[in-house]
Order: sequence, then C-alpha cells, then structure tokens
Amino acid sequence: MRTPMTGITRVLGRIREIEAMVYPPSPPEETKPGERFEKVLEEVLDDPYERYERDEDGSISVPSGLSERMSMWEDKMRELCEQYEVDPDLARAVMRMESGGNPNAISRAGAIGLMQLMPSTAKGLGVDPKDPERNLEGGIKYLSQLADKYDGDYVKTLAAYNAGPSRVDSYNGVPPFPETQRYVKNVLALYRKYSRGD
Repeated sequence: MRTPMTGITRVLGRIREIEAMVYPPSPPEETKPGERFEKVLEEVLDDPYERYERDEDGSISVPSGLSERMSMWEDKMRELCEQYEVDPDLARAVMRMESGGNPNAISRAGAIGLMQLMPSTAKGLGVDPKDPERNLEGGIKYLSQLADKYDGDYVKTLAAYNAGPSRVDSYNGVPPFPETQRYVKNVLALYRKYSRGD
C-alpha cells in the first residue's frame, strides 16, 4: 500500500519549520540539511512499479506468449525458491497454473497477480500483491509454509494453496470440490513435466 502523500507533506513541512529554527539561513548554492532528507525520502517512496513497462491502461506490459511470460520471472523465482527452500519445479507449476506468469491476472474471486494471492493472504504474508516480485515472493513463501505444515505432502500443500488449509484440515486431505481436485491433478502433472526437464 502506498503511503498517503498528504501526511508526508505535513511531516516535511514540520521538518522545514524545525530546521528553520535550528539552522541559520544558508546561501542558495549550499545544500540545506532538509534537502538531503527530502531526497532520501523521495527515493524511499519512489513508485516500486516504475521499473516495469506499462501498457496504455496502466497494467504491466508482459509478453503475449506463455513461455516468454514464464521465463521473464525465472531468475527471481529461482532466487526466492532457494531462500524459502521450495522446489523451483513446484513453484513454476503453481505459477503457470495460477496466472501463466501474468502479473496483471485477477481471478473472479479477487486473487491477484502471478501466483494469485488473495488480498487477505498477501496481507498475512506481509507482501503487496500488486508488486509482481513481492507477489511472487508471497506465493513461494506461502507454498513453503504449507509444505512445512503438511510435512512435504505436495497433494495436501497444493489443495491448501487452492482451497485453504482449513478446508484441507477439515477433510483430512483434498476437499471434494471439483475445482480443487482438478487443480491438484493439473499442477502435479505440470510439476512432473518440469521435473523431467520438459
């Protein structure tokens, strides 16, 4: 979530007032102490999404082909999988099934981005689902947490990723929902394909 600019403007105004009381006016060619602070603040508040090219509608520009979209995130995905100890083939299969590597994807249920995080799940993971790299990190971190919870049982892990851990726990396995059953079957098929190097 972006920080409201009105609050920042007030804080900066108050900082300028305090600096005016503490520091004597300096010649125009010198750098004022507040200017350094403002520059750092501007850098910190820089739009995290500016590093991505945007289409006319404001969405992040991504290649149209599935393999190009998937490969666009490969390096970051591998780095995050190493950090969270997740099999990259599993993460790749989930990302392909969830969004096909499209950071602009939004499901009918409101899941957002590459690995289709629900806003509440993203909040619990401490990530901004609209920032593709943070969304990817959240999805991989969530996979890691679920795999730990289910002792590496990928069937339960994937069912929980799709339907939620409470449903997996209440049914002691894959819930009897056709969507979740298809999801688990399809992701496992992709996982086997990636594991073989296809």
